[in-house]
Amino acid sequence: MEARLLSAILGVVLVQAETAVQSLDLPRLAGFWREVGVASKQHLALTTPKRLEALFLTLHEAELTVRAAYSSLGSCETENIVGSEVNVSGKFVFPGRREIRVIDTDYERYAILRLSLAWRGEDVHVLKYFARSLEEDYEPGLWKFRELAADTGLFLVARHGQCAKLLKQVSLH
Repeated sequence: MEARLLSAILGVVLVQAETAVQSLDLPRLAGFWREVGVASKQHLALTTPKRLEALFLTLHEAELTVRAAYSSLGSCETENIVGSEVNVSGKFVFPGRREIRVIDTDYERYAILRLSLAWRGEDVHVLKYFARSLEEDYEPGLWKFRELAADTGLFLVARHGQCAKLLKQVSLH
């Protein structure tokens, strides 16, 4: 009974967080973001050998360009993906049935995103916590992420990887 009540409360919190983002200031979201935490019920989302380290977001009207830096078997890979905003502020769709939704952000220190994608015939949903800094995780934002992810299985990663550093250096120049 307590577990169902907790899930219901967290579901309400998640819905409130999603609706609170209606007035999202998208230009302030642009720039460098380092991945700090991942939460998913799907084990595959947590154990992939190609690990995201950082994103650099660029906005142009209703288009979001995501430059992603991955660590894969000891080397760095980057990928550029262009998505478009749909009828909800902070929700972007990308080719391949992928979607990103901004759940919460203070623009300056942290962002919590929900990624949805189809993989091997399954819908996979992942909550991700990002920090602007290569060094700091910003504890108040991290606590919000932990609360939202409490019933999904939590995997925190403190990656200070070379790929994130390279993406930040290249993208800022």
